[in-house]
Amino acid sequence: MPHLVPLLIRGINNLSDARYCAGMGADKLTFILDPALPGYLDAKAMKELAGWIAGVELIGEFDQLSAPEINALAADCALDAVLLRSHRTPDELAEIAPPVYLEIPAAELADAPGSLPAGPVGFVVELSSGPTADTSASLAALAARVPLWLGPGLHPEQAHALATGLPLAGLSFPSGDEVKPGLRDFDQLEAVFEALEVE
Repeated sequence: MPHLVPLLIRGINNLSDARYCAGMGADKLTFILDPALPGYLDAKAMKELAGWIAGVELIGEFDQLSAPEINALAADCALDAVLLRSHRTPDELAEIAPPVYLEIPAAELADAPGSLPAGPVGFVVELSSGPTADTSASLAALAARVPLWLGPGLHPEQAHALATGLPLAGLSFPSGDEVKPGLRDFDQLEAVFEALEVE
């Protein structure tokens, strides 16, 4: 089912989420492969989940691991890209083999247009609340210059407004946890997917 913009679902850690999001038309799924981050999955678990899904881009999330460590995990897990949660030097970015998405803290939005490194294929900003007049102007300026992925949380109306009001590369949403193996409440994610369907 087509959506207004591409959708990235972050932090997949169970088969229920992986299959549901792929089936609902998500374009990209991230797996947290850095042991220093909450929600970490080891390579074996990630590959087991990925073996059950098709037609989505697989992305590993990293924070402090070195470029060689990231490259080794990316090759082992057949990642299509990586998402970095912290800034890297241009030399470090150049060392990372897969395409790179870079997360930018929302607090740095005002400075972002002039300070972004070259190289990443996309920039991800997670919004802790709805855009204010100031952040809306910063987001519009940024989206006009770079491929921007916004995370509005699981708020269908806000997601729809952002998708139709800004020239975004896409939207990002958090995945969740199973209540117990095989049991998961998808009401919030379902509402987001439905709000973004092309009518």
